Amino acid sequence: MPSNATLHRQRTLGGALGVIVLGCALTYHFFPRVFHVNPAEAPRRSMSLGTAAPGSPQAPERASAVAELNAGPPLTLAPAEVIAARSGRNADLPEQLSADPLAVRELLARAAKALHAGQLVGDKDSAAALYEQALKEKPDSRRAAQGLFDVRVRLVAEIDQDIAVGDADSAQDLLNALRTLPNAADDVAQLEASLKTLAKVRPMLAKAAGLLQQGNADQPSGESALDLYREVQQLDPQNAVAEQGIFEVQRAVLDRALAAVAQNDFAGADKQLAQAQAIRPGSQQMQDVRKRIDDMREQRANGVLAQAHSALDAGNIAMAKKLAAQAQGISPSLGGLANFQEQLTNAQLYASYKPGQVFSDRYVDLPGKTPAMVVIPTGSFQMGAPDSDDDRIDAEMPQHAVTISKGFAMARSAVTVGQFREFVRASGYVPDSVKMGGASVYDERSGAMRDDAGATWQDDYAGRKAEDSLPVVNISWNDAKAYADWLSQRTGKAYRLPSEAEFEYALRGGTTTRYWWGDGVPTHPVENLTGSGDRSRSGRHWSHAFRGYRDGYWGPAPVMSFAVNPFGLYDINGNVSEWSADCWHDNYNRAPADGTAWLNPGCTAHVVRGGSWGSSPEQVVSAYRQGNNSDVRSGRVGFRVVREL
Repeated sequence: MPSNATLHRQRTLGGALGVIVLGCALTYHFFPRVFHVNPAEAPRRSMSLGTAAPGSPQAPERASAVAELNAGPPLTLAPAEVIAARSGRNADLPEQLSADPLAVRELLARAAKALHAGQLVGDKDSAAALYEQALKEKPDSRRAAQGLFDVRVRLVAEIDQDIAVGDADSAQDLLNALRTLPNAADDVAQLEASLKTLAKVRPMLAKAAGLLQQGNADQPSGESALDLYREVQQLDPQNAVAEQGIFEVQRAVLDRALAAVAQNDFAGADKQLAQAQAIRPGSQQMQDVRKRIDDMREQRANGVLAQAHSALDAGNIAMAKKLAAQAQGISPSLGGLANFQEQLTNAQLYASYKPGQVFSDRYVDLPGKTPAMVVIPTGSFQMGAPDSDDDRIDAEMPQHAVTISKGFAMARSAVTVGQFREFVRASGYVPDSVKMGGASVYDERSGAMRDDAGATWQDDYAGRKAEDSLPVVNISWNDAKAYADWLSQRTGKAYRLPSEAEFEYALRGGTTTRYWWGDGVPTHPVENLTGSGDRSRSGRHWSHAFRGYRDGYWGPAPVMSFAVNPFGLYDINGNVSEWSADCWHDNYNRAPADGTAWLNPGCTAHVVRGGSWGSSPEQVVSAYRQGNNSDVRSGRVGFRVVREL
């Protein structure tokens, strides 16, 4: 691929050559003595020659003469005989009383050959002379009258062409010949007016060609080649040289656009394209260059975007942002840009995960993997109970704004008995229910919780052996933290207990209602709650429960048995309450506003969040919170983990 400098030199040379050709042609026609040519002796087309018939020796000569008058693609002018044919038949033909005699027919045949050969006027063998002789011998010959009419029309067409390309000398010679033909007065008057106009615009065209050669194609305004060509067009709307000059001006502007692209200045290229569009709106060369620049723009932008992807993959977010901005600046509508911006945002906030994405980390030093985690989106919410809530308690006040500015992942459900058993076996950890002895479990006979010295984490809410799919209960805050620390060691990632703010934010799932599912009793099973329709093994029912609600469980259900909340979390406000990382505080005065855990050195009580299988409706509201000593083990309390991104 040529360098930018080489490309610039090539474009400059090509444009200069085109301007030089145009300048030389115009100078030759307007000021022939500059080339040491005497106008009286300069070779001219013989008046006996019109536009040559297709394939005749004169056709290339005529085409060359036209081409020399234009810098750029040759002007497209219809042949004179085609123009003449469009003029139709002579409406004033005489009424022929008798057939043409042999001698007249011979003259007409010779005249037709001369007309076909382009020998229109100038000598006795020209078409005009032969048709006139035929009319003298047979004044009512329709063929002779029509032939003479055709000669006149052809001459008019050729003069029009000469005037169009600025060849005033040739046009004047042919005009003098036209004067000798009958019925030519109107044509002569019109063509003389056109020649006078040409005389006015020739100096303007010469000056415009000079300005174009000097590089003043469209600037400065009011003194450019474009301004002169526009002025010529006002005087002579059909002037072909002016039209060709404007073509060259637009090409010069488009060359500047291409030069800007070569320097990666796409904003400059757009500016030049807008200027070129104003010169000749919708021209083919405008469309071609625009498509070429658009292709180069897209290719360049895709290249920069590929570099941005590489930077993002390497973890260099700052460079990825810079490159993405460059790609957008080059091509704002570039395909794939929106997707990359999403990836960039996810990389900044979620370590390249997406909000709502579910994943598990594999252990690096032994078989197995972590609980399924779901990515929680960033955002802000009002933490605590609003003043309008008549059932609010002091611990839920004052309500305050919290912003979660960094994404995190939370376990989709509470940790199960099977998952906790894996931890105990692999680590040798001794849970507090074993080390300190016992837990608080549900007593079916009394319908209340009671201490059971023999209950451990391997038992369910009632002290019976638990299934692996149930949420682990009888777990202390210390046990929950030990499990999270073990996951960090096994994966090399940062696992921990959720902060209280993270838990409420995730529980609400973007809602502001009393519960995440609404303000009242659920219309279908959403969580394992205390429902008036639920019954224990012995037929007990809840004295204070969600009226008319039934979920089919008395005690914890296997995890993920119910619906997910808006953030994709199961059992977040039912089944079991869960430990959080925060130390217990009686209210939210001076609570953190950034979602971090509120910790005090040496605190012995921590926060428990979320409702359980035995919580009353007031204990299930999204703002509800309670505190327990760190060593408390209960059949109503479990935990889930958070993974930092």
